[in-house]
Amino acid sequence: MPAHPGMSLDGSGEPVSVVVADDQTAVREGLVLLLGTLPGIAVAGEAADGDAAVDLVAALHPQVVLMDLNMPGCDGVTATRRITADHPGTRVVVLTTYADDESIISALQAGALGYLTKDATRAEIGRAVLTAAAGQAVLDPAVQQRLLSAAARAHDAPGPPDVPAGEELTPREAEVLRLIADGRSNREIARALFVSEATVKTHVNRIFAKTGSRDRAQAIRYAYTHGYAESAPSP
Repeated sequence: MPAHPGMSLDGSGEPVSVVVADDQTAVREGLVLLLGTLPGIAVAGEAADGDAAVDLVAALHPQVVLMDLNMPGCDGVTATRRITADHPGTRVVVLTTYADDESIISALQAGALGYLTKDATRAEIGRAVLTAAAGQAVLDPAVQQRLLSAAARAHDAPGPPDVPAGEELTPREAEVLRLIADGRSNREIARALFVSEATVKTHVNRIFAKTGSRDRAQAIRYAYTHGYAESAPSP
């Protein structure tokens, strides 16, 4: 579960550092002001496009980037892909106007750990930042529903399975994948299944290998589009 809003996530007493990336000046400045009112969060910088966001991450090493998708030049998906590839310690939370299947799936495939629409409340944005900094996924309810619908369509559509024959997920791996899609950390999964964290890490690595996932965000997308996530993730 996320830390209390008044605490940092690592217990050091330091707030979670955030870079805000949005090409609309009024929106970007509004987000900076909003985040500045939330305990446990500190804005490290702001960027007007994807290239600037990538440069800021390289210079400042923030814990979270709050990323718009539709930006000129280097868009949010491309910037997310570059950040997650080159700076794996920085988590990306998409905050955008769009909640269509293509935008959602592209962002998750690029490595985004969270996805919110711009009608999210102040509390939801703050919770998403803290949750992502802890390495857990957070999805807007509308986004959850779109992924569930995509999963239903994928289940009904004919075609060969994505996991090669003989490499299907075991029942325990499927259970771990469902918990990953629910936003659980390895520690929380270990507690839920009464196993060690080392055992969970082994299952997670096997899930990544079998599903072709590079990270938890891609595994979550796989879970939703292949029917392993049977309900919306816990808040």
